[in-house]
Amino acid sequence: MGKDNKRLRSLDILRGITIAGMLLVNNPGSWSHLYEPLEHAQWIGLTPTDLVFPFFIFCMGVSMAFSLKKFNYKMSGPLMWKVVRRTVILFLIGWAVGWFGHLVRGLCKGDPFSEAVNNIDTIRILGVFQRLALVYFFGSLCVVLFKRKFIPWLIGIILVAYALILGLGNGYEFSLENIIAQIDNSVLGTDHMYHESAYGEQISLDPEGILSTLPCIAHVLIGYLVGRMILSVHNNTERVTNLLLWGSMMVLGGWLLQYGIPCGKKMWSSTFVLITCGMAMCILALLIYFVDVKEKKGRWSRFFESFGVNPLALYLLGTILAILFGAIPIGHDAEGGNITIHSAVYNFFESFCNEKTASALYAIAFVLLNWIIGHILYKKKIYIKI
Repeated sequence: MGKDNKRLRSLDILRGITIAGMLLVNNPGSWSHLYEPLEHAQWIGLTPTDLVFPFFIFCMGVSMAFSLKKFNYKMSGPLMWKVVRRTVILFLIGWAVGWFGHLVRGLCKGDPFSEAVNNIDTIRILGVFQRLALVYFFGSLCVVLFKRKFIPWLIGIILVAYALILGLGNGYEFSLENIIAQIDNSVLGTDHMYHESAYGEQISLDPEGILSTLPCIAHVLIGYLVGRMILSVHNNTERVTNLLLWGSMMVLGGWLLQYGIPCGKKMWSSTFVLITCGMAMCILALLIYFVDVKEKKGRWSRFFESFGVNPLALYLLGTILAILFGAIPIGHDAEGGNITIHSAVYNFFESFCNEKTASALYAIAFVLLNWIIGHILYKKKIYIKI
């Protein structure tokens, strides 16, 4: 049990690093003034910001190996109830957050329900929580329907098939001719999609759309296989060796293949899966080495562990706070416009530093606020499962 707890602590720290990163990059003081590492790649390429969401999906896969172990990775009524219930909850949260944003903005205008109701026909159907729901659902089905030895083959088939689909369907082009955009526009409709921007142009292409969910299933299954390896190997040194070896091979393979299969988050290309999963494996290996083997624990690990033990709850909290801070007026500026909590704090930072630094300081302050709440839950051993 002690070994399992240590293993889980390393995973919690990685998950915490990921959630802190997601809150940091999603909540700048100003979207017009960002440091380059805190921006997503426009289309093709990879920045540190592009790593946070795939790392979380990887962690979800690792966690699946632990949570489904009690069901012996076999189909059963209780297991399906657990999977379906969580899938539905995640979907409903995603939709509720979108609707809540309209409700709050309407409340600030004095007509909350009219604003919320009138925007139902433009609510985004897919998003971060919805993607998590889909990859969890289909990933869990794959785990219980296929034997473990077939999962690597399934991952390979998904990634090869997706690369071919994108290659034949203009999937690496930022245009409405892109098969990803065509499928999303046909099924979801333009009004229910995110409109992506790149190269000074904006088109209706959803980075969490239907087709690009397919490689995310492979993504979560790679995490699952890592979790099964950690469960079957009890020596931490061997765990670290395996993770570094396979992680480095995946990064190298993805890097070499990107010359024919471009790496990009917004289309979630097959090389993007290989590179980000490989990097996540290497970082998890380093965490196991320093935290579990060398026992280099301290305040730095507790900081991220506070996020990692309640990851989805704190991400949801951060999303709700961002909506509230960006909508609730606390005063008026010289032109008569509203000063929100967000703009007031950003303006305060901007009063003594440049715009990019002020934007980054706001994001850091926002992360620390969420950490305080998460740390209170962590100290009280309150774990909120979503």
